[in-house]
Amino acid sequence: MSRLPIRVRLTLGFAAAMAVVLAAVGLFVYQRVARELLGTVDQTLVGQAREESSSGRVDTDTGAGRTLAQLFVPSGRIQHSQPPMPPLVGRDVLAEAFAGRRVWLEEELPGRKGQWRVLAYPAASGERVAVLARSLEPRDESLDHLRHELLIFLPLALLAACLGGYALAAGALRPVEDLRRRAEAVTPDEPSNLPVPPAGDEVSRLAVTLNEMLARLQAAVEHERRFVADASHELRTPLALLRTELDLALRRPRSREELESALRSAAEETQRLSRLADDLLLIARADRGSLPVRLEVVAAADLLADAETRFASRSSALGRKLRVDDSALNVEADPLRVGQALVNLVDNALTHGEGTVELAAEERNGLVELHVRDGGSGFPDDFRPRAFDRFSRADEARSRGGSGLGLSIVELVARAHGGTAGAANRPVGGADVWIALPRAHHQPLSPAPSPQGIREDAGPGWPQPAEVAEPGGVRCNANRTTPA
Repeated sequence: MSRLPIRVRLTLGFAAAMAVVLAAVGLFVYQRVARELLGTVDQTLVGQAREESSSGRVDTDTGAGRTLAQLFVPSGRIQHSQPPMPPLVGRDVLAEAFAGRRVWLEEELPGRKGQWRVLAYPAASGERVAVLARSLEPRDESLDHLRHELLIFLPLALLAACLGGYALAAGALRPVEDLRRRAEAVTPDEPSNLPVPPAGDEVSRLAVTLNEMLARLQAAVEHERRFVADASHELRTPLALLRTELDLALRRPRSREELESALRSAAEETQRLSRLADDLLLIARADRGSLPVRLEVVAAADLLADAETRFASRSSALGRKLRVDDSALNVEADPLRVGQALVNLVDNALTHGEGTVELAAEERNGLVELHVRDGGSGFPDDFRPRAFDRFSRADEARSRGGSGLGLSIVELVARAHGGTAGAANRPVGGADVWIALPRAHHQPLSPAPSPQGIREDAGPGWPQPAEVAEPGGVRCNANRTTPA
């Protein structure tokens, strides 16, 4: 049954219901007509019996082959009979009739064909009982005709109802079929909206829902396309620079200093590639499901101090100050993931901001917000709404470096903790970016991990320690490479 088309299933269900209804109507009509015909016979018999019992004689007009009549006296003897015949009823029926009760019988009479309706009717004086019998053959013939007509009409009516039901189901499902054909023609390269029927019914709501789903899918496809295009662009630039450096180093004999310079440049581009690959893997993992975190109670001040330590050397080289405000707030978070988010925020502040970089923890609406503030011009008005989008940056020309994934990773970390991320411009100038995390109401069991205590299973996207000594007097940090 489930393999049949919907319109066929609807028609079969409608046909079954109509068959039951038509059968019930036919049975009702048949029984009602049978009762009416029997009532007509009974009225005729009562009228004739009343006349005969009052007049004391049998009406000869009633003996035209359809009605039989007899008059009985109290002794049980037949006074009159039309036509002459044996008694129509027995003594027990006569006794009941002489007792003043009407007696109705429906039986076969000896020597007579078919069923007969018999009435024993007592006279008002109680001296006579009129017994009349009328053949039910006319009623049976009428019922036979009615039965034959119903057996012909009801199947025809059922067939007409089935055809009408099929046409109705086909008409009701036609908009669905139109939706199916239009949906079949939808491709990622040629998106289109499905037609919405004007009726405002369930099919219309289905079409609206499908259009909304197609819009979401198209947005997801466009998002993936932009992601792949931007990722390809970001990977191509450092690869091209790396290849150029190596080609120049191999083109002719070089001095030691020139080779070291080429290797430093290649190492810088390799580090940029490595970090970009880690960021892309982290985002891909988050897209497949929630980002795994290991929650523990951590002091907000420890997280901020850890971020300050990581960028101490870089801020000093830039002539910038890092300031951490004291805080007694605790958060329930994964210190490695949150540290990763703070590293991205401080890196952006040092790269795009000016003046002192302030790190502070504040409580708002049951959450602890870890703020990173800087001076400068802040976010452009047209960039702030998309600041957390992937590969988005205020400098679309990419002249200041960066992949545009830092704030996206901050938002992923916030969502993984059940929190939020936000960005705003400060009234005094500069940017204010924060990550909001659930507050912990008890003290941490152990301090947050130091910059050198990074787990190997921290996952993709986790930056390296703030400073690692490299051969040749170069210090490499999580964001840039500068001469020692």
